[in-house]
Amino acid sequence: MGTAAPPPALPKARTGIVGLDEITGGGVPRGRPTLVCGGAGAGKTLLAFETLLRGATQYGEPGIFLSFEERIPDLVDNMRSLGFDLDALQRDGRIALDYVHIERSEIQETGEYDLEGLFIRLGHAVDSIGAKRVVLDTIEALFAGLPNHAILRAELRRLFRWLKERGLTALITAERGETTLTRYGLEEYVADCVIVLDHRVNDQISTRRLRIVKYRGSAHGMNEYPFLIGARGISVLPITSLRLDHPAPTERVSTGVRALDAMLGGGVFRGASVLISGTAGTGKSSFGAAFAAAACARGERALVFAFEESAAQMQRNMRSIGIDLVSPAERGLLAIHAARPSLQGLEQHLLAMHDAVGAMRPSVVVIDPLSNLGLGHAVQVMPMLVRLIDFLKREGITTLFTSLTSGASPDAVEESQVGVSSLMDTWILLSDTRRGGTRQRRLALLKSRGMAHSNRVQVLKLSEHGIALEPDVQTGAA
Repeated sequence: MGTAAPPPALPKARTGIVGLDEITGGGVPRGRPTLVCGGAGAGKTLLAFETLLRGATQYGEPGIFLSFEERIPDLVDNMRSLGFDLDALQRDGRIALDYVHIERSEIQETGEYDLEGLFIRLGHAVDSIGAKRVVLDTIEALFAGLPNHAILRAELRRLFRWLKERGLTALITAERGETTLTRYGLEEYVADCVIVLDHRVNDQISTRRLRIVKYRGSAHGMNEYPFLIGARGISVLPITSLRLDHPAPTERVSTGVRALDAMLGGGVFRGASVLISGTAGTGKSSFGAAFAAAACARGERALVFAFEESAAQMQRNMRSIGIDLVSPAERGLLAIHAARPSLQGLEQHLLAMHDAVGAMRPSVVVIDPLSNLGLGHAVQVMPMLVRLIDFLKREGITTLFTSLTSGASPDAVEESQVGVSSLMDTWILLSDTRRGGTRQRRLALLKSRGMAHSNRVQVLKLSEHGIALEPDVQTGAA
């Protein structure tokens, strides 16, 4: 007997939203209804509208947006802020917008209530542009016109059946209920795919989360995923769906410190992630500046994210140890993005980094210091760091992170950094010890994957000539 053929894959319609197509395995179910539910301000309308617009502009699928709450001029203005010209799309016949006004006080009940008028109106709009996608926003507004919810639910079943029979990829938005996904339990009717959005505030920082509650006939990501609303629309930041399939170049690049390059056998691998951790004043930012300056000296672009100093402060301070960050910036090879960590949430910082990297296309990125983003909250920061490292590795970008540690012993510092360091290819520890009447900086190379490297502790010196490493004579290091 022959082997049975595998069942055909469920047809899907790509949303065009960064990250969402990844965790849904290709988009929302084509020709079926999808429910998008959440509380006020969660982003339901935007997610549905952006899916509709990207379908029309990127995938050649005209769409209808039927609003029961927001007037068309307001929708046009809102979408224009994200770069979509709805007036032009309507003139081209790629988008049709319709507003259905429902006011309970203006409705007089005579005879049996039904949605036949809505079917006719929607059907005409679909036929007029050959629509493939439809958005109904928000479905609760229909309940405002009729106290008999049993009749309206029956009509809604008929509406969703009508959408399916016409092969329309439909997104229906709904308000979140107290004990159910939606206020009126609509998930039992729109059950092919259910997406729940949540807007929460923790430690005075607001974050948004997205979860695929169910997706009939398709594998999908099951976790909560942070999503952001930025200048280009929605971006979903998956983590568990990312695969370890990034390339592993063998080319070496200089760290900007010759002696450190020698300890590493010629520098770090291009595309590697390097962590420099240490207490305050041990020279972490100096190594970051040298790393960026070395890339610029090679004619490459470098991008620095600074969370402690302004760009002008960093340029002035690095000049004192012979590192010029002004000239590369003037030539367009160096950009310094300085911001307070408390300015926005972790996800917003990640989105800002994505945008800056996409705009500049650097070969080297420095993040100084990573610890200011809140490494004490490992549950929140570690997923963000994994996403960031994975993104930079996929782009082939060599990255240096600095991390501030406590004044504990080197052994205790190593233990405290294990969670972060496990994600890094190279880990360098800087320490500060007191001998006699002076303090002395030291550098230890704790690990460097894929290459032979020195295990000797070196004395670190900063002067107007730059960063120097010397053997620790007192401990017999060579």
